[in-house]
Amino acid sequence: MIVALWGSSTALGAGEYDPATHADAQALVEELGEGGLARDWAASALREATFRPGVLEAMAGAAERRLRWDEYRAIFLTPERITQGVAFIEAHAEAFARAEEVFGVSSQVIAAIIGVETAYGRYTGRHRVLDSLSTLAFEHPSRGRFFRGELAAFLEITHEQGVAPGSLDGSYAGAMGYPQFIPTSYRAYAVDFDGDGIRDLWTNPVDAIGSVGNYLAEHGWQRGAPIYHEAEGPNTPPEGIAFNRTARPYASLATLDEAGVVSRAALGADPAVIPLALEVSETEWRYRLGRENFYVITRYNHSHLYAMAVTELAEAIAARRAPASDRSEAGVAEPKEDA
Repeated sequence: MIVALWGSSTALGAGEYDPATHADAQALVEELGEGGLARDWAASALREATFRPGVLEAMAGAAERRLRWDEYRAIFLTPERITQGVAFIEAHAEAFARAEEVFGVSSQVIAAIIGVETAYGRYTGRHRVLDSLSTLAFEHPSRGRFFRGELAAFLEITHEQGVAPGSLDGSYAGAMGYPQFIPTSYRAYAVDFDGDGIRDLWTNPVDAIGSVGNYLAEHGWQRGAPIYHEAEGPNTPPEGIAFNRTARPYASLATLDEAGVVSRAALGADPAVIPLALEVSETEWRYRLGRENFYVITRYNHSHLYAMAVTELAEAIAARRAPASDRSEAGVAEPKEDA
């Protein structure tokens, strides 16, 4: 039992989602009951849920939808977060080394995801997960069905692990713990990486490290392969090129070359790439070419800005960890301030 270890919030009174009066909540209880979850327990949990309008407002204003790359980057590429990333890897060196061996994902990439998500476990969210997911499941105008599935998974996880659903805090979207897994990802990809019999992403950084590695590996991470390549391009993104799609590499180098977007590195057999146009000021753009591993990072968060922030933070952590004499040989450099 790990209830005493996990964070809790001040208890709230009965909310708007009492299955006795809320038809959609009752339907969810019935569905969970058919799957083997005690109906009385599920109904009791939902009676504690409270509508949070701020959650809907936060969903509409996510930073990935309103910031330029330079503004988004400045949130995460800070000296403090880079230093903390190095310390996080050093503090859990054995777990990171094992994750690299088992999953093929570098320590700095795993650390960077946890660093972007929660500053290495320092900020795991201030919203009651039960409230957030209930609000989104029953009130979101377009994604209610998706969040209904997340709410169901959340209730199943807490019941299985003996945790009170109302005791857990997370993001406004219901993401949880060090790596901010949504409940279906928790259920599918969380691993017990320290062998204690519990998949605890809330208080156990070792389980979090292994779970992030497992998530990326399961989504097709290619061991040792590049994430992206630098490219040159015109002053403004050319028409006719679909930039910044978070899809598997889809553009040919030949097509991009015709449009004036050219890789700085010789890439050989014309691999498909993801053309990225990053706005770094009102008059300046930076071009990059994402590879398969860039796509895999976007499976964690479907934003090209997020994937690039993770990538650059990983690069900065690697640069800080590498002895100065080794950096030029390894091709690793500190991030540019105007990147």
